[in-house]
Amino acid sequence: MSASGPNLRLKTEGHIGTLLIDRADKRNAFDMGMWEAMPGLLEQAARNPELRVLVLRSAEPGGAFCAGADIRELLANKNDAGWRAANQAAINRVQHMLARHVLPTLAFIEGDCIGGGCGIALACDLRIATDKARFGITPAKLGLVYPLHDVKLLTDLVGPGQAKRILYTGMLIDGPEALRIGLVEELGNDPDPMIEALSAASPHSLRHTKRFVRKVLDGQNADDEDTLRIFAEAFTGPDFLEGMTAFVEKRRPEFDK
Repeated sequence: MSASGPNLRLKTEGHIGTLLIDRADKRNAFDMGMWEAMPGLLEQAARNPELRVLVLRSAEPGGAFCAGADIRELLANKNDAGWRAANQAAINRVQHMLARHVLPTLAFIEGDCIGGGCGIALACDLRIATDKARFGITPAKLGLVYPLHDVKLLTDLVGPGQAKRILYTGMLIDGPEALRIGLVEELGNDPDPMIEALSAASPHSLRHTKRFVRKVLDGQNADDEDTLRIFAEAFTGPDFLEGMTAFVEKRRPEFDK
């Protein structure tokens, strides 16, 4: 099953949702219509009780992941303060929603992942890149400034020194370099093993672990009443019973939701 927006498609198959970026003639650059369409697709994926993982990738095999914002559109509207404000709000909404999506998210990057496209990848939980992938954040070459939220996502991944190197220079780096500095988690031409591992894990565990990691990244460093409750209640939940039973029986667990 699939749902469509302007140059974006959400395809669902079993426990896996795939958000396909489909604007190959513009190297998958995002225009305003795409930024505005993406929240609805993210919400649709979040509401689907069957999904356990959300993958973002190019609709064209081997194509650019996303070349960033549509520069021609930015130039055409550079003197329109209202449009610029709406564009910024749309981008910020996508990045905030994606970074806090209820599902584990995986970006599979086969080609260029530049500027705002790199921001989309940064907002995902995990990134797998091929050896043909290229990464860059280029506002310094355009006289622009990268959004603070996305600077934090970058800094959380690679540390302040590497973040400054990438942002100050606008340099492009390849997949192996991205792996070395922690910008991606794996190099490979097939994301299916990771997708399978995510979809086979306990949805309850992944959902709350993701929330806990986000709390840490947002500055929390000690348990509160909510995190203590979630930890304690897991021992009486169906996923724990299935996980432990499968362990004793030496089989793969089969989690319901």
